[in-house]
Amino acid sequence: MTETILDRIRTYKLEEIEAARAEKPLEQVEDEARAAGPVRHFADSLRKAGREGYALIAEIKKASPSKGLIRDDFDPVALAQAYEAGGATCLSVLTDTPSFQGAKEYLTLARNACSLPVLRKDFMYDPYQVAEARALGADCILIIMATVTDEQAHALEEAAHGWSMDVLIEVHDQAELDRATQLKSPMIGINNRDLNTFETSLDVTRGLCKFVPPDRTIVSESGLGGPKDLADMAMYGVRSFLIGESLMRQDDVAQATRDLLANPLMPGGGF
Repeated sequence: MTETILDRIRTYKLEEIEAARAEKPLEQVEDEARAAGPVRHFADSLRKAGREGYALIAEIKKASPSKGLIRDDFDPVALAQAYEAGGATCLSVLTDTPSFQGAKEYLTLARNACSLPVLRKDFMYDPYQVAEARALGADCILIIMATVTDEQAHALEEAAHGWSMDVLIEVHDQAELDRATQLKSPMIGINNRDLNTFETSLDVTRGLCKFVPPDRTIVSESGLGGPKDLADMAMYGVRSFLIGESLMRQDDVAQATRDLLANPLMPGGGF
């Protein structure tokens, strides 16, 4: 069986976790997490913004396995400030290095530069990473159902809630959605990108959103470009979005963010 991109990421990520644990014991990471300061409310911010317009999780992303380098003049501080000025609700910061050229310090730099809640965007497998995320300043973690067992997902969610952090649970198909709804977290991210092939289709959100329980907040992720895509998703009742690449490629990130959010399709179909 051919190894997928996700298989390769899982292999090196588990090695990274053990190396990090050997370098810095969990007890030390937990001390740093306790000293990290108050958590910013990620899920509540999305819900509020979604009632008033669109809720945008704007992503700070230097590169990807499928597209390579996305932005040459990569400055997490300037990007965080530009996204906030443009009206983003929350931030997502890539901390994975081998596949996305991210770094843990990017999250801390970005969060300290703005007042927005921040998601640690990484492949999470172990509660150690959750404590590490809080120590870095993260307010929310990502659980990708495609790459964890139910036992791992519950352990990660429990650890996050133990630190008063929110959790975005990411799914790609009906089976993953069924597993995700057994968790407590109110945010369900529907990723339009197949993590094995890295191809995207908004049909993933269109097909799955109607099966998400009404008490959950749906976040459509990946493959979203301009306002037409957001209006399309809003017709299906989706008002929260995670967008990175299309904004990261813009010369004026703040203005591009304003333009994206300028005319939200309101519930009922009007602007």
